[in-house]
Amino acid sequence: MAIPEFILDLRSKIGTDLLWLPAATAVVLRRSPERDGSRQVLLVKRADNGWWTPVTGIVDPGEEPATAAVRECLEEADVVAEVEALMWVHALPEMRYENGDRAQYLDLTFRCRYVSGDPFPADGENTEAAWFELDELPEMPDEMAARIDACLVEGDVCRWTV
Repeated sequence: MAIPEFILDLRSKIGTDLLWLPAATAVVLRRSPERDGSRQVLLVKRADNGWWTPVTGIVDPGEEPATAAVRECLEEADVVAEVEALMWVHALPEMRYENGDRAQYLDLTFRCRYVSGDPFPADGENTEAAWFELDELPEMPDEMAARIDACLVEGDVCRWTV
């Protein structure tokens, strides 16, 4: 996975100590071209662990989180999307990477509307990118499925974990 330059700079100073980082998840939805009245979600298959997930990424310093979600869609799947609403804010458990780096993310999950583009793994962080019918999702971690579920709630009500 590509590590942003600002994180490499921080790591040169703090080593593998815990970093608290903002992250954005883009749950991109569109009307199904195959089934009337149905919707599809954009998923990518991660190169590092093989999981199917919505598009995710780190928010760069000074970047608006919604802008990060849109940027990540274009970078990872070559799909143009627009943010409709912030749907879930939650802290993820601490992660430890193979190199010993520790990080914990504050995830901001956005419901996004598809604008254009044919998905493909555009930046090497993923091995596949594709549309899936909401009732035919591939196996994925429960926490990732929960991000999709949060974006399927009627209205623009953001939830948070207490």
